[in-house]
Amino acid sequence: MTSPLSRTRSRRATSSIAVRVTHAVLGGLMALGWLLLPVVRQDAGNPAEWSGKGRVAEKVSAAPGQGGTSAADLVLPVVAVVVAGSLAAYASARRIRRARTRTTPGRAVPGTVPLAELDRLARETLVGTDDCVRTSAEELDSVAALFGREAVGAHAEAVTFARSELMVAFRLWQRLDDTAPDDEARRRTLEEIRARCAEAGRRLDAEAAGFDLLRALERSAPAALESAEARFRELAGHVSAVQATLSGLRELYAPSASLSVAGHVEQAKDRLVFATTHLNRARQALDRSEGARATAYLRAAEGAIAQADVLLTGVDRLAAELSAADDRLPVALADADADLERARSVPAGAVGGALSGRVAHTGAVVAEVRAEVASGPYDPLDALRRLVRAAAALADTPALGRDEEREGALLDEACPPARGAVAAADDFVTTHRAVVGPEARTRLAEAERLLARSSLAPADVERADALALEARRLAERDVRTYGNPYAGPGDEGIRGAVLGGILHAIPDPGGDSDPAGHPDLRGATPGGVDSGGVVTGDTASLGVASFGGPRTRYRRAVSAPAPVRTGSATPPPGP
Repeated sequence: MTSPLSRTRSRRATSSIAVRVTHAVLGGLMALGWLLLPVVRQDAGNPAEWSGKGRVAEKVSAAPGQGGTSAADLVLPVVAVVVAGSLAAYASARRIRRARTRTTPGRAVPGTVPLAELDRLARETLVGTDDCVRTSAEELDSVAALFGREAVGAHAEAVTFARSELMVAFRLWQRLDDTAPDDEARRRTLEEIRARCAEAGRRLDAEAAGFDLLRALERSAPAALESAEARFRELAGHVSAVQATLSGLRELYAPSASLSVAGHVEQAKDRLVFATTHLNRARQALDRSEGARATAYLRAAEGAIAQADVLLTGVDRLAAELSAADDRLPVALADADADLERARSVPAGAVGGALSGRVAHTGAVVAEVRAEVASGPYDPLDALRRLVRAAAALADTPALGRDEEREGALLDEACPPARGAVAAADDFVTTHRAVVGPEARTRLAEAERLLARSSLAPADVERADALALEARRLAERDVRTYGNPYAGPGDEGIRGAVLGGILHAIPDPGGDSDPAGHPDLRGATPGGVDSGGVVTGDTASLGVASFGGPRTRYRRAVSAPAPVRTGSATPPPGP
């Protein structure tokens, strides 16, 4: 899909070229006429003489005023040619310089960037913009808790706008994955992805200064610090209850039922350790009247508290989902039995083999689910998911006719597993965002888009469920491939904070940065990140993720502790 901006640029470029060609032709004709003017004058003043059948050689006088050509006659034509040539050379040089220095996404001259490089840039920009939107939304919630939603209205609109542009970019990337466009179509789509992300980032960057004025952390730090400490104490007191909930899930259900939240409690504790350390440092910096330092430590603590909340809430949410699925499953089994009875009542000669095959499949799934329920601990969400898929395929058989009431019931049964899968994938991406690539984020965004439709169909819910499960699998693959991008001390939760994108290594000025403005965790010089993708360096700074776009997101920073090398991570290809 070509954006309106791209189409406008193409028409303007074509029109501009035509105008320049016309001007050049007219200028050339005028210069040529001026050069020939003395010859025309000479011919008019000295007509050819004929003698007999042959032409007599012309006698041209070199004296001025007698029809000859003088030096003065050639001055103006020569000046005109020189001026025209100078203007043409200047215009050409400007066009070349403008093309070489142009950096705005989506405005590069077609063909100047190799397609593979454009693909890599689009990947990095997509991931960076998603991180900016996630971080901005997190800090916005912290500010709204202090000042109210009305006070952050304009900044909330900026986040909403950036998220909408990002969702379009993810949709375009998903389209590239679903289809196989030719190179030119892929180039146009990648350029639009970068343009959408750039617009989202610019909007957030534009709001960053106003957001800092509203928050005024240098002045309101004591109140913000008290609010963060209160939230920290609330979550710390809730850890033991969540641990008990998770232990209960493991006793009640099959191991696969709680697999998506395995390790959540440990990770939440790690984030809270990081939070308490940085809350203490913020308090100490505030006592020393070091406002900027206190602000950076406070913002780092807020990010860790937000992620601890995500991790603990995920366990409670899963417990509620499993309980609801357990309660709903007997009704779903009864409905499936009714579907089978209705399908078996259709005369065999009235339909083809499709109905009999679906009846056999649904009957087998119903029998498997009943056996799992009777045999002991099982996974209610997975059982409900498989049962609904089989029943939906059976209900979709044309021979049975359409039953709107049954479709509504199937939709109600299909939504809980799908929404739970989307929420679990989103939690994982949020708390591991430093290493999760664009594929997992794209699948997650597409699943969210499908579930957000005003009129849902069972097919939409089934596809959203499948996409969310794939997003989680891809995100876990990325984490396994990268490892933890920090090899410093692990006793203060810094490893988890870097993995969760709360902190980010700021390399030396000579280090690498991606096009979105984010310091790259791979390939920076010592003092930032080593070639294995591990944050190192005795004096490296760690940027604190804050509200804003790619240019302002890491405007706050804290000093990294002296690292102790414990290993390295091997970075995969891509961002």
